[in-house]
Order: sequence, then structure tokens, then C-alpha cells
Amino acid sequence: MEKQEKTRYRLAEAVKECMKTTSVDRITVKDIVEGAGVARQTFYRNFLDKYDLINWYFDKLVLACFEEIGVSHTVEESLTQKLKFIREEKAFFMGAFRSDDQNSLREHDFELILGFYQDLILKRTKKAPGEDIRFLLEMYCQGSVYMTVKWILGGMEEEPEQIARKLVEAMPAKLEEVFEEMGLM
Repeated sequence: MEKQEKTRYRLAEAVKECMKTTSVDRITVKDIVEGAGVARQTFYRNFLDKYDLINWYFDKLVLACFEEIGVSHTVEESLTQKLKFIREEKAFFMGAFRSDDQNSLREHDFELILGFYQDLILKRTKKAPGEDIRFLLEMYCQGSVYMTVKWILGGMEEEPEQIARKLVEAMPAKLEEVFEEMGLM
């Protein structure tokens, strides 16, 4: 792992440690750099703010499982993997999803998933999703993020497989047809 990547992971570990005792909104960059044992400049060479750090770490944890959709995993299998990652990093995600700031993980998760699905549809069908499908995709992604956050903040009582199944079953029929045609279901 290169030096910059190691530094980023140190900063992520520091913010995770802070989240055990402090809400994300109250954590400062000073708290993070002190926990990581690095200079403030180092933080800003790597991230714009604490939310950028949190979003980067989220991407590292969950993007790999989504990249397998349509390759070796269905949507449900990838959602299950994502939820398992979230459960393994419970303290981090509970803290990160409690924040509802402008650059929050909730918004980042929505944008990431929406963009991923739109790109996947474009790659598979060679055309951008139409207005109807875009609307359904946005609604589905918003609902999925909302229910994932509700699961996390509710203590993650249900198994990841159960939540993933429910999320897939809640997919609008027209969107499900598109996903089935692309071999994602």
C-alpha cells in the first residue's frame, strides 16, 4: 500500500475512534489529526473535510461489492455483502449515518448508488435510462438508503440477507424488468 493510502487509512481509523464517543457533527479535524498522529496539513492534502474522509472510507468498504453486480453477483447478493460490511463496521456506520449534514454519508450513499446503477444501465443497454426509469431509480435508491439507515440506527437486528431481500422485493416492477433484462436479478 502506498504512503498516501496508509495515511488515509490512519485518518479513517482516527475518525472511527472519535465516533465511539462523539457525534460526527462535533468531531473536529483537530480531533482526527491528533488521533492519527499527523499534521493538519496532511489531513487537508488528503481530504476536503471530515465528511470527505468518511465518504472515502465508505467507498473503500462498499464499492468492491457493487462492482460485482452483473459480473458474479446479483443485486441482492451485492446488497447483502454491503450490509455485512456495514455490520462489521457498526460503530463507524452508526456514527456516520446519524449525521444529516450537507455532505453527509446519507447523501453520498444515495449519489453513489444512483450513479452506479445509471452507469450500469448505460453500459449494458448502450443508452441512458429514460425519464421514467430515472425517476424510479431515484425513488428506489432514496428508499434503499433510508431503509438501510433505519436498519443501522435501529441496532441492525435483522440479518443482512433479510434486509437485502426486502430491498430487492421493494423494487418497482418496471425497474425490476430492466434489471432482469440486464441479468442483475
